[in-house]
Amino acid sequence: MFPNSSNLGRPPFPPKHQQPSNFFNKLPLNIPPTLLSHQQIIDAQFNFQNAAALLSGNLATLPAVTPQPLTYGNGSPVHTSAAPTSFRGRKRLSEQNVPYGVKRQRFHSPHRETTVVNQTVPLPEERRYSFPGSIPSQLFHARYVPDLTGCVPPLRDASFSDPVETTLPVAKDKLSQQVLELFQACQQQTSDLNRKELCRTELQREIQRIFPQSRLFLVGSSLNGFGTRSSDGDLCLVVKEEPVNQKTEARHILSLVQKLFSTKLSSYIERPQLIRAKVPIVKFRDKVSCVEFDLNVNNVVGIRNTFLLRTYAYIENRVRPLVLVVKKWASFHDINDASRGTLSSYSLVLMVLHYLQTLPEPILPSLQKNYPDSFDPTMQLHLVHQAPCTIPPYLSKNGSSLGDLLIGFFKYYATEFDWSHQMISVREAKAIPRPDGIEWRNKFICVEEPFDGTNTARAVHEKQKFDIIKDEFMKSWQILRDKKDLNCILPLRTTIQKR
Repeated sequence: MFPNSSNLGRPPFPPKHQQPSNFFNKLPLNIPPTLLSHQQIIDAQFNFQNAAALLSGNLATLPAVTPQPLTYGNGSPVHTSAAPTSFRGRKRLSEQNVPYGVKRQRFHSPHRETTVVNQTVPLPEERRYSFPGSIPSQLFHARYVPDLTGCVPPLRDASFSDPVETTLPVAKDKLSQQVLELFQACQQQTSDLNRKELCRTELQREIQRIFPQSRLFLVGSSLNGFGTRSSDGDLCLVVKEEPVNQKTEARHILSLVQKLFSTKLSSYIERPQLIRAKVPIVKFRDKVSCVEFDLNVNNVVGIRNTFLLRTYAYIENRVRPLVLVVKKWASFHDINDASRGTLSSYSLVLMVLHYLQTLPEPILPSLQKNYPDSFDPTMQLHLVHQAPCTIPPYLSKNGSSLGDLLIGFFKYYATEFDWSHQMISVREAKAIPRPDGIEWRNKFICVEEPFDGTNTARAVHEKQKFDIIKDEFMKSWQILRDKKDLNCILPLRTTIQKR
């Protein structure tokens, strides 16, 4: 099904003759109840009419919330700080303040839409869901979801109390203990994700003034379980059902977004830059959350792989600590920057997952093979977030410690993996022969994107950089094999200070 799919790489929308055009408002009846998490909205007393208005897309009828000193929006001062801060209320710009004579009809439809987006923060003790743009009301009633110990936590909005920590593996040796300590010190906290989610919510509201049917998704490491305290935020703006030409249409849309950021939202958005890459983005910094963001248009594969990786992150408790230490190691050795010809964090995560899949006694399966319906590349976007909640934990017979797995990871890529002839495939859970297409020919590193089949490591296009990467794997394996001390390849104190 997957390799020959005609929908590969396309947005997950069926042909127009099979569905209404307002795809976002098709909320399935079996989705659990909604509950907004942002305290400033929870505190407001919404009634049934407010709920109906919001679900129908009529945002203008909702009551404003009382702004606090630190707010997004136009009117209240914004104080920047590197310290975690919570925000309870924000003013909204009036419709009259929008300065653009944008021709909305190109993307506009008479139907307003509602979707499930950005269920965030794994909290095993909570079985509530929240849909951005929805509110608690008489329409929804709580429903119990059975607690499967160790299963992937359900997702929900941010800004709740601190989560109950998921069970971590026991560390019986020094190296494993160092890996665990680094993970616990540097993993993304609930407060970190809360701030990103607050920014996403506000930006979605403002962008919808230009593109009324659009939805903004938080994707990438912030949501997939592999984020750190210093992780940037990745956003995907979905403006319509059909594919978007990234060279022309996406750039035009992003130029309008950049203009919005640099004018009406300049009080809390700074340095918005349009980067004309293969997948163009707007880079910017949110002064309130103090987070750097990358925003793309309709790159929906990023939404799919976010929830695939999230499932891998939580079905086995050794996965997240191992991935975090590899990302920190790669960053310390300057081989974790695709813009400079080395490995992206996404490629590094896939490399770790692939290694854990290919052990003589695997620690991870191929989720796409075992659960094809849950990770169908044509699944509608508003259903994608449900997959992690339905996958049980993977019970591996492999009892290797975190330390042994880290040493084995470096050994695998230093001595066992055939870079010249093999491709890393998490989808197949094994190394497979390189395809003969132009995407793979004469490439130094081939890492298959699990949904659209592209090469996530295509940025490594210089032999010098490739040789540096291979050399770092070899040196780190030899040192760690002999010393069994993480400090020998990654200074822990400095790394923890940087988070």
